Formats: sequence, C-alpha cells, structure tokens
Amino acid sequence: MSFPFPPGTDEDTPFFVISVAAQLSGLHAQTLRSYDRLGLVSPGRTPGGGRRYSMRDIVLLREVQRLSQEDGVNLAGIKRIIELENEVGALRAKVAELTEQLASAMAAAEHAAASVHASYRRELVPVRHETALVVWKPQQKR
Repeated sequence: MSFPFPPGTDEDTPFFVISVAAQLSGLHAQTLRSYDRLGLVSPGRTPGGGRRYSMRDIVLLREVQRLSQEDGVNLAGIKRIIELENEVGALRAKVAELTEQLASAMAAAEHAAASVHASYRRELVPVRHETALVVWKPQQKR
C-alpha cells in the first residue's frame, strides 16, 4: 500500500486511531484491541492512553489476518512467526553493520600495508647481482 506521508513522518509514525486502523486493515476494532493484548501488534500510545497505529502496524495486521484466515495458523503461531521475522530483521541489520565495519577495517589495513610498503622502497639499497661459481671439494678424512 502506497501512502503519501506528511513531512517528518514515515511508515513507523503512529497516527491512525483505532477505528481508521480497523477500517484500513479490514478487521474489527475489538480484534485490534485483542491483538494488542496478545502482543501481536504494539501500537503507539497517546499521552491519554489511546492507541495510534502506524502504516507498518496496518501491514502487520493484514499479515496476521492472512496467516490466520488463509494459512490456518493459530494466534500463538502467528506471534512466534512475527517474533522470528523481527529477529531475522535484527540479525540482517547486524550483519550489514558488521559487513560495513569489516570493509572499513580491511580498507584501513590495506592502506596501512601500502604505507609500509611505500616506506620500504625509500629505504632499500641497490645491490649488484652477480653470479659466481664456487667449487667445493670436501677434504679427505685421514
């Protein structure tokens, strides 16, 4: 679902009241309250305690409905699926972060190695290359 977000907001900004979220997700408002109590969806809260749903929450509600109705997954299974998907997302972000750190460290190591090799070139002394043949004769034992 494409939605033009107001300036300074994104898909994580909670601004839909429960009635609008219910309409957008195709669920009843009481179902949304139940999903909130079960921890399937965690909407934002106003200072007065009212629920505010983000666009990401709406997408998640639709996915919960699809898993339940089309795939026959019970709510406990859906909760576990959501937890695992969140964990996978966090792990992917960590892998991306570590990959970036590794690339940065490798670039720094390559730069340091290049600096060391460059300093060797200034310190090298030319050596004449000659070939000579030496004949070795072992002494006889007495």
